Amino acid sequence: MQKIKAFGTWLRTSKNGFFTLAVFGYWLKCYLIYLTKFTLGATGPMQGFLLLINPIPSGMLILGLGMLMKGRKSYWTMLVLDFLLATWLFANILYYREFSNFLSFSLLQNSGSASENLGKSIAGILKGSDFLAFVDPLILLGLLLGKFFKMDLYAQSWKRKVAIELTALLLMGGNLLLAQKDRSGLLTRTFDNNYIVKYLGINEYALYDGIKTAQTNAQMANAKVSDLSSVKKYLKANYVQPNSAYTGVAKGKNVIVIHLESFQQFLIGYKWKGKEVTPNLNKIYHSKHTLAFDNFFNQVGQGKTSDAELMLENSLFGVQSGSAMSTYGTSNTFESMPAILKQKGGYTSAVMHGGTGSFWNRNNAYKSFGYDYFASLNYYQYQNSWYLGYGLKDKIFFQQSAKYISELPQPFYLKMITVTNHYPYTLDKQNQSIKKTTTGDNTVDGYVQTAHYLDQAIGEFMTWLKKTGLDKKTLLVFYGDHYGISNNHNEAMAQLTGKKNYGEFDDQQQQRVPLMFYSSNLKGGIKHTYGGEIDVMPTLLNLLGIKSKGLILFGHDLLSKKNPQVVAQRNGNFITPTYTKVGSSYYYTRTGKKVTGTKEKKACRLIANQVLTQLTLSDRVVTGNLLRFYHPSWFTPVKTSDYDYNKTDSLKKLAEAGKSKTSLKSQLGKKDASSLYKTDAPELKKTKTK
Repeated sequence: MQKIKAFGTWLRTSKNGFFTLAVFGYWLKCYLIYLTKFTLGATGPMQGFLLLINPIPSGMLILGLGMLMKGRKSYWTMLVLDFLLATWLFANILYYREFSNFLSFSLLQNSGSASENLGKSIAGILKGSDFLAFVDPLILLGLLLGKFFKMDLYAQSWKRKVAIELTALLLMGGNLLLAQKDRSGLLTRTFDNNYIVKYLGINEYALYDGIKTAQTNAQMANAKVSDLSSVKKYLKANYVQPNSAYTGVAKGKNVIVIHLESFQQFLIGYKWKGKEVTPNLNKIYHSKHTLAFDNFFNQVGQGKTSDAELMLENSLFGVQSGSAMSTYGTSNTFESMPAILKQKGGYTSAVMHGGTGSFWNRNNAYKSFGYDYFASLNYYQYQNSWYLGYGLKDKIFFQQSAKYISELPQPFYLKMITVTNHYPYTLDKQNQSIKKTTTGDNTVDGYVQTAHYLDQAIGEFMTWLKKTGLDKKTLLVFYGDHYGISNNHNEAMAQLTGKKNYGEFDDQQQQRVPLMFYSSNLKGGIKHTYGGEIDVMPTLLNLLGIKSKGLILFGHDLLSKKNPQVVAQRNGNFITPTYTKVGSSYYYTRTGKKVTGTKEKKACRLIANQVLTQLTLSDRVVTGNLLRFYHPSWFTPVKTSDYDYNKTDSLKKLAEAGKSKTSLKSQLGKKDASSLYKTDAPELKKTKTK
């Protein structure tokens, strides 16, 4: 009892005691807010432990600054710092509720849209429990004014003061090491701010974001108009005339881009135990109305899916490290497909995705791209059993998207992002309709099951398009974003593909992913042109009858007979019909044998230099934000403040748009688009039964 009494006296009369109470209050409040106000998704003991402790280091470090002051100033400085921390936390609570993301320096400095958008609806989103952020500094203030604390005015040694800050930094370093161990590449390959906060804390996130923003700003500050001139000169010299036979064949049609998550080309036509893994996609691939490409490669780097999206809609490569959409998506100027189609063809644009909006910074990057709507997870109804890994199961996602699609005025440009076929390729038993492969590799063996499920979802969606008549008004684009099976699983891939010696060359060839353009009036066929995701945008623009000459595009029309057929990989590797580069080795693409001849090696080095030039210039455009200097007479730069993906406002806007004569909803009349959609998703059947 005496020890407890002595401890209480120490808290009341010692400056260190006041500091301890301030840190304790900040830690407890943060942890409760993490659990109740944010959706951080901490799974497993390590993530749970880091979520629990991560407020402590930054709390100590920041509040410890007050300990450096003398006398009464020390107490009041700690209190002011505590209120500042509370205000930052409070602002993030409100912003997160509205946008499913955390406040960033780039967001605050570039447009003021954070305060602008919050200001519109702050009264509507505010909850009384949000003021929990201010509870601990208010209690301390009350106790301080009520003379509960007897101020300790004795001077403390600088060693003790500095020791607090050093201890905080050491704890911060230990936290980071544990986080990196659980999630390698946490800071170098950032794809979701939730992960930074979950592992490191909300203040560490602010520090990380500040450093990242400063680096981005420095790169942009050093960029000049002349840098864009050199890019334009290169693109002009390497321009390829699109295939005139296909110019405008899909003019005025809707465009639906279906993102096939982690889907590799070898799955097309692949059978397991005599059963087709992807019968619906096989049918589309071989249709006489489909332009399919069997030598189409993913070109992603660390940004994975986000790199694929950037290339597809901007014809710009991802950056050397991290994700360009995450780092530059909020602040950069882009000339993206949604904006171009809106200005050149009157298109409405939308993205539908059954995952969180903050992933890959989508809810900010899509505004920069000029998307009118972005329906993310909070737009969809779901239960825990409907959600798998990174979002809604594909069948449920497509089925619920039907209502939103029906309200889009036509013509529309729509991207639909599937997620069920995502690593680690696990699927609940009720949705398994094909047996696992038997390589003994748990990751690889489930791949056919999730791919088969995705294919079934595609089949249901295609049936719905036919029922509604949209199939005749739409150009469908199917593409695989990146590899599904990495080179860590070469032994298992050797079994699946039937190759005895599966090495780096084979792994490079397996970077092929599907690309298909399907339309009811399209003259199709399987094309053997070598190309990659960087080439999709110029190809699609030509099919829609929109000229790409003069645009800042690093890709080429895949249907052009003059296409150079050099597929650059983000790491400097390349694939052509003749040669393939992997690391420091060159191979003959057709045979897989190493290139040994002096003349052939020289030809390979020339291609490698071309690839390096292309990647370097694309990096210069992205990291220098060079498109802010691009002012063609026909293009108006996107103003991000014109876009708001708040669910309530967006759905109201979409419902109003659905009254347009061109929307499917209006054209169907009394028929309901959602009721026309049929799915065998067992989760929905159970819900109906209940």
